[in-house]
Amino acid sequence: MKNNFVEELRWRGMLHDIMPGTEEQLLKEVTTAYIGFDPTADSLHIGSLVQIILLMHFQKHGHKPIALIGGATGMIGDPSGKSTERNLLDEATLAKNVNGIKNQLEKFLDFSAKLVNAAELVNNYDWMKNLTFLEFARDIGKHITVNYMMAKDSVKKRLSAESKDGMSFTEFTYQLVQGYDFLHLFNEKDCKLQIGGSDQWGNITTGTELIRRKAQGKAYALTCPLITKADGSKFGKSEGGNIWLDAKRTSPYKFYQYWLNASDEDAEKYIKIFTFLDKQTIENLCKEHQEAPHLRLLQKTIAKEVTTMVHAKDALENAIKASNILFGKSTSDDLKSLDEKTFLDVFEGVPQAKVSIKDLKAGIAIIDALNEKSGFLKSNGEARRALKENSISVNKEKISESFELTTDNLISDNYILLQRGKKNYFLLEVN
Repeated sequence: MKNNFVEELRWRGMLHDIMPGTEEQLLKEVTTAYIGFDPTADSLHIGSLVQIILLMHFQKHGHKPIALIGGATGMIGDPSGKSTERNLLDEATLAKNVNGIKNQLEKFLDFSAKLVNAAELVNNYDWMKNLTFLEFARDIGKHITVNYMMAKDSVKKRLSAESKDGMSFTEFTYQLVQGYDFLHLFNEKDCKLQIGGSDQWGNITTGTELIRRKAQGKAYALTCPLITKADGSKFGKSEGGNIWLDAKRTSPYKFYQYWLNASDEDAEKYIKIFTFLDKQTIENLCKEHQEAPHLRLLQKTIAKEVTTMVHAKDALENAIKASNILFGKSTSDDLKSLDEKTFLDVFEGVPQAKVSIKDLKAGIAIIDALNEKSGFLKSNGEARRALKENSISVNKEKISESFELTTDNLISDNYILLQRGKKNYFLLEVN
């Protein structure tokens, strides 16, 4: 092989456990590997980005990646890393989620048939849906002992004295179902490697054991560390919840901001994991960052690289433009070019008041807009003083006391932005 995939993961801090012989297998020949994606929503979030990037590295190193969407296993729920039973999904919801994830994965992996190592997308529901319980018990269940299954950490934790809820038979059998996926892909696609997060090691090795016992074959396992944040908070979450890869759920602006707000300690880790920059470039960036951390060079580089990869260059430029709005480096035209979701994301938490479209059509004197109509400023006198000081802006443009608000000032047909000084904002919502 032209490169060493395992060595790439090693220096990037993306290697946790590896089964003996895996590296030798990958250096010997083009190998097929798969990673499973859980269809609990119709979009993946940045917690799944590590798995996507692993498959991207795998393909770049000349190997064949398979992305498995767990249409069947999504009906059960993986107990790994969880303390309670998961809500089960119905078929219609699963179908919607599977389709959404499929569309996302096609942005990152090359599925073109002309490639020797073209990526493939599979859904385990396709081979699980017609399998009866009796067939499964006879053909799969007899090859793995209960003792073997009970020894797995994910099972031990749920059956420990601290766990009040215990574990259902459904979740107990999850590792067998995932093992069957690996066996199926080994037989049908010559897939010899499964990759996953470190919490998946038990499930993956159940698959390699099933392949050894039932197919007398040799399969391999590789896991990456679970991403943690230096401050102990959960990676991939913000105050508003998950950071999604779907722009409708998390705007490119918020996505960009998430990376921009990373701590220095996290940024040094993230730049290796979430970008494809080479080792020398990353080492140089880390050195520059350490010399002038206030410039946030690492955070800006990560935000730029990851936002471009997930949302494309145009979305990055809009996110940067939206970010600059809060720091005064923008115009009324910049504001008006933002879509409504991004505009509201930028000014999240800014105080608001409502004005009627009827009043706006007639024209609202700026003094009234600042005080009576909004309560932004406490009195007409304060409004006049602020206008005389030239500290009032409407949609980022300085205005005088004679100014009137009209429908021409609307942003996204619904809002007008008032501002006093550099950082004091107020939104008028028109209805």
